[in-house]
Amino acid sequence: MTSRITHFIDGRPVGVDTARTADVFDPATGTVAAQVELADAALVDRAVEVAAAAGRDWRRMSLAKRVQVLFAFRELLAARREELAAIVTAEHGKVLDDALGEVQRGLEVVEYACGIPHLLKGGYTEGASTDVDVHSIRQPLGVAAIISPFNFPAMVPMWFFPIAIATGNAVILKPSEKDPSAAMFLAELWREAGLPDGVFNVVHGDKEAVDAILAHDDIASVSFVGSTPVARYVYEQGTARGKRVQALGGAKNHMVVLPDADLGLAADAAVNAGFGSAGERCMAISAVVAVEPIGDDLVEAIRTRMATLRTGDGRRGCDMGPLITAEHRDRVTSYLDIGVEEGASLVVDGRDLDDVDGDPAGFWLKPTLFDHVTPEMRIYRDEIFGPVLGVLRVPSYDAAIELVNANPYGNGTAIFTNDGGAARRFQYDIEVGMVGINVPIPVPVAYESFGGWKASLFGDLRAYGPDGVAFFTRGKVVTSRWLDPSHGGLNLGFPQHD
Repeated sequence: MTSRITHFIDGRPVGVDTARTADVFDPATGTVAAQVELADAALVDRAVEVAAAAGRDWRRMSLAKRVQVLFAFRELLAARREELAAIVTAEHGKVLDDALGEVQRGLEVVEYACGIPHLLKGGYTEGASTDVDVHSIRQPLGVAAIISPFNFPAMVPMWFFPIAIATGNAVILKPSEKDPSAAMFLAELWREAGLPDGVFNVVHGDKEAVDAILAHDDIASVSFVGSTPVARYVYEQGTARGKRVQALGGAKNHMVVLPDADLGLAADAAVNAGFGSAGERCMAISAVVAVEPIGDDLVEAIRTRMATLRTGDGRRGCDMGPLITAEHRDRVTSYLDIGVEEGASLVVDGRDLDDVDGDPAGFWLKPTLFDHVTPEMRIYRDEIFGPVLGVLRVPSYDAAIELVNANPYGNGTAIFTNDGGAARRFQYDIEVGMVGINVPIPVPVAYESFGGWKASLFGDLRAYGPDGVAFFTRGKVVTSRWLDPSHGGLNLGFPQHD
């Protein structure tokens, strides 16, 4: 008998009598570990009604009391991070060390949100006009919906909900139905931390639940992370209904390696950033751009390092785990034949699974390397979202810039060089939202903001940091006058400052 994963509404798990469920797998064994209930529009309505009511009280609670809850949540999360990491590994498949890193990066956003009294400070102008004072404040939106992906079931929700809650909103989280248990664990931590019932709710589901969220009049904002086609759909549908939307889409992240770079350092970075979490990262490096004449040496350095990687069950101390589902593994694997057919050189074929340290029924694909990839190939154009790394060769720095900037995505990019002038020029020339200089995965710290350009982000405000505070609040300006009644009288002219 498999377990059943229910929803979390109004401070407690809520099961519903539904025939609509989805299988949740252990990717390392290929077995069904649980079944998760899938919400319909009626359940979304119920969750939103609860959240709206709870949010009205939560927004009136003082910042001091809100911060007490946030600090309590922070302490619980820090103390139980290993439990959460184990849940992530069991349902996603990433190795435990990677899962712990995911939890830690989410924890950093919680810590940032603990400073919300400072972050919400407004401005005050005394005597803007005679006896007139002006001050600005920021207030919560209401009910904030979060639709998060399977690849970071703990970290990505924590990009959003700590700041949403800290600023006085109530939250509806719809996690991926592929690995939903991390969201339930986080909900229990909020309850234990003293968050009032109904302020944080979890609704599981598929497109039916997403569409119900996008259509609901009482949901004020939507935060989404996923593929670009779905991000565009969420942005268009949400904004058409007057919602504030931040929709983070797909990526094709490049790592440019100049001839003066330390090739050992660059090869290490390419392997780490290309195959960590089995390549299921929106910030993974999937395209290495070698500026000649270093192509042959760089490919050989990457190939040599790949030979040392151990693929297997993430609970056994391996370097890389399985992919999330059999369907996704098969989709990623299909690109190996496509790449060969299109003329790329298959340097390392990840379909050789003889030495995988795990159950043969797991969803395995080992690290794969292509050389002589060109921009016309599908293995370059498509976001494969798996452990497939392609090397493109260009004759110059200018050609590398032209290649990267021509790509429709603009999420993250990196340059490896020992030339400070080239690095400074790169950060100016490149049309990408997040840039690394000798850093392969330039995910910003919590007090900055995360988000790309072009088809990688729909909306003006990015995740967490200052943009996150701005996204989950609305500005209001108050102009006040306290004066002697003798200053009254009729005057239909537009007010002039005096």
